[in-house]
Amino acid sequence: MRANPGGEIAPSEVFGRDKLIQSLWRSLERQSLVLSAERRMGKTSILKKMRAEAPADKLPVYRDLEKVRSPLEFAQTIFEDVEGYLSRSQQTAAKARQLLKNLAGIEIGSVVKFPDNVAQQWKTLLSKTIEDLVEHQDSTVIFFWDEMPLMLDNIKKREGESAAMEILDTLRSLRQTHSELRMVYTGSIGLHNVLTYLKRAGYANRPTNDMKTVDVPPLSPADAQELARRLLEGESIDTDDLQGTAQAIATAVDGIPYFIHHIVDHLVQEDDTVNVAMVDEVVNSYLIDAQDPWDLRYYRERIDTYYANDEKQLVLNLLDILAVTNQPLPFDELFNRLQSQLSNADRERARDVLTLIQQDRYISLQPEGYYFRFPLIQRWWQMQRC
Repeated sequence: MRANPGGEIAPSEVFGRDKLIQSLWRSLERQSLVLSAERRMGKTSILKKMRAEAPADKLPVYRDLEKVRSPLEFAQTIFEDVEGYLSRSQQTAAKARQLLKNLAGIEIGSVVKFPDNVAQQWKTLLSKTIEDLVEHQDSTVIFFWDEMPLMLDNIKKREGESAAMEILDTLRSLRQTHSELRMVYTGSIGLHNVLTYLKRAGYANRPTNDMKTVDVPPLSPADAQELARRLLEGESIDTDDLQGTAQAIATAVDGIPYFIHHIVDHLVQEDDTVNVAMVDEVVNSYLIDAQDPWDLRYYRERIDTYYANDEKQLVLNLLDILAVTNQPLPFDELFNRLQSQLSNADRERARDVLTLIQQDRYISLQPEGYYFRFPLIQRWWQMQRC
């Protein structure tokens, strides 16, 4: 294997995810999924591997929705994907085409562009499009929608909260209507962030309560070490202790594959024999680099984007406290430290915010208390803020 820092990983080279993927296929036999994870965990690589290696009785349809900014664009995107699959058997999305012809009053050619004057009918167009695909398949249709939360956030900003709410409600209705239809939502921001905004705007529905939420964790210690070892060997990097160096790489970046690829790619440039000590030096160089090649500032900047003004300072104070602790902090001790910084801190508000930053994977909770989930991010937070 060769290091591929930030590039697209071929399905055959997605390492250490077979057991997780088997579990996902098993879950999809019963219901749709929300695939939840911190960025850099390889969610997109997992989706593309599943698409490439899908069982014969599954029809996977993958799409990155990052650039979609309106419900009509979403309906158009799904129409294009459905037509692409139906064309393989010399078919078209006939119901959607006929509806569009009736709505727009125009002849529909081989290339279809939804005109703006049908924007109010996007739900019907979307429903007819999905019907066209489901009714022509003996397989279970699975839409793998990457960056789904980002699309919803884009729509919310451009067309308002109600438009994003309608998207979620329409998709839930389609899942209930078609028993052989599945959807997989995933993305680099949590769906809960978008839902929190919508709830503040009065959205009371639970649009994903029929879906199973699955967390994508880092690689297991054994798989992370094996990935690092294979990359070291694949790049012909001379080490004084191959296994020890591989273990040091895996441990230093918490088993996150993206960072493992980056470190090995960096070590290719070393003139000397690589040793364990070099690994920590390389990691530190990335953590303090002003150019931020790992884009770690994202962990600070997204707080401004996804937390309300009255929450931001509370989030920052809580993370600052946890960043400098070497062991989990029970709530009472954590809150006491918080009060020393924010004298007007409210206990219940602090509990609510701790739940939110758990969902955003900054921290975890175990019986002993709260702690930073990823030591790598904790180190960066210490260097930058504490």
